[in-house]
Amino acid sequence: MATVVKGRVPAGEFALYETLTAEPDIECEIERIVETGDDVVMPLVWLRGAHTESYEAALADDPSVDDPTLLSDLDTESLYRMEWIGDIQLVLQMLTGVEATILDAYGADGWWYLRVLYPTRESLSETYEFCDENGLTFEVETIREMDGNPVGRHGLTKKQYEALRLATEQGYFSVPRETDVTTLADELGISHQALSERLRRAQRVLAEDTILMGTRSDE
Repeated sequence: MATVVKGRVPAGEFALYETLTAEPDIECEIERIVETGDDVVMPLVWLRGAHTESYEAALADDPSVDDPTLLSDLDTESLYRMEWIGDIQLVLQMLTGVEATILDAYGADGWWYLRVLYPTRESLSETYEFCDENGLTFEVETIREMDGNPVGRHGLTKKQYEALRLATEQGYFSVPRETDVTTLADELGISHQALSERLRRAQRVLAEDTILMGTRSDE
C-alpha cells in the first residue's frame, strides 16, 4: 500500500547546508526534483529571505551545489536550477533505491522538511535500514497510508472530509454563496458552530499539507 511520510533531515546530510545557514532568514523550497542517473540531482529551488546577491554568494560557497543558474528573480524570491552533488545519498536512495517520490521539500534553520510518497510500506522500511547502515538521519513525524480513501490521500479526518465535500457540493464556497452554515449543519446533524470549526480545521489541514511544511495536529 502506498504511504505518504512527513519527516525531516539535517541539511548537512541532504543539501544546501551552507546556503541555509549563510543568513538566518534564508529558506528554500523545491519546485521540482529530477535524478539524472549519474549520482546527481537537478532540482528547481526557490530561495527566500534574502537578496539575490546573498543567494549567489551562498551558492558559490556551498559544496553540495554545482552550476547554479538563476531562472527568475522576483521581489521576494528567486528560482534557481542547480545540480546537487556530494552528500545526497538519502535523496538518491529515496528516488532510485525504492522509487519514492518527493512531493514537497522545504529547507530552513538547518533542516529539510520532506513529504515523500513511498510505493509500499516496505519501501519506507528500506529507507530506515539505509539510514541505519549509513549513519544518516530521517526523523519521521507522520505516516499516512493511501488505502484508496480520499480521506487518507488528503490528510483529513473522515468528518472533516465529509463536511468539506458537502460544503463544496452545495456551493458554500461559491461567490455568491449558494448555502449557509446552518443549512449544512442541519444536514450533518451537528451545530453550526461545530461545522464552522470543522471546516476551518479542514481548510487548515489542506493548506498545511499542500502549501506549508510545518507540523500540524490531526484534529
